[in-house]
Amino acid sequence: MKERRFHASQAHRLDAPERLLWLPLAEIVSAAGVCLGDAIADIGAGSGYFALPLAQAAGPQGIVYAVDAQEEMLELLKRKLPFSGSGNIRLVQAEADATGLPSACCTLVFLANVWHEFDDRARVLREARRILGPGGRTAIVDWRPDVERKAGPPLEHRLTAELTMRELASAGFATISDAHVGAYHWLVLAEGTP
Repeated sequence: MKERRFHASQAHRLDAPERLLWLPLAEIVSAAGVCLGDAIADIGAGSGYFALPLAQAAGPQGIVYAVDAQEEMLELLKRKLPFSGSGNIRLVQAEADATGLPSACCTLVFLANVWHEFDDRARVLREARRILGPGGRTAIVDWRPDVERKAGPPLEHRLTAELTMRELASAGFATISDAHVGAYHWLVLAEGTP
């Protein structure tokens, strides 16, 4: 997993204005089904590209656990918080497969542009199941392997939405929806089955 991890030294690319054109926040937050009051684990939160709009969509009654393994990434997000208007973001330094979050504390687990980085995705999904409450959902956004872009992982590291849906099913999730979002990504939304 670590050899594919997006390094904090490249974090400036995460906040590039053109990213909003090909990775549209409103479209993705809507497709993820974020609701007021949601408790969201943003796994691989990085510098907060999604954590901030997720927190806004969840509202003051909700919470976003911004989980990232890299302290440097969380420090970048921490610097943005005073200017964000979001008092409902908690920073958590942890790996995706061992978040340290309490069991059943989330209504949504959100993973964006990190799915292709994990060597043991089944383990990440077990952790997602553990931290999700009844009826909890998982939204996975990642790079499409059928369209190339200068940014993003090499094509050989990219995974299909179909493979991800099979992995989710093996872990006890049922797909709610899958769609292309933005110009280069897919999103799969799934719910944990009893």
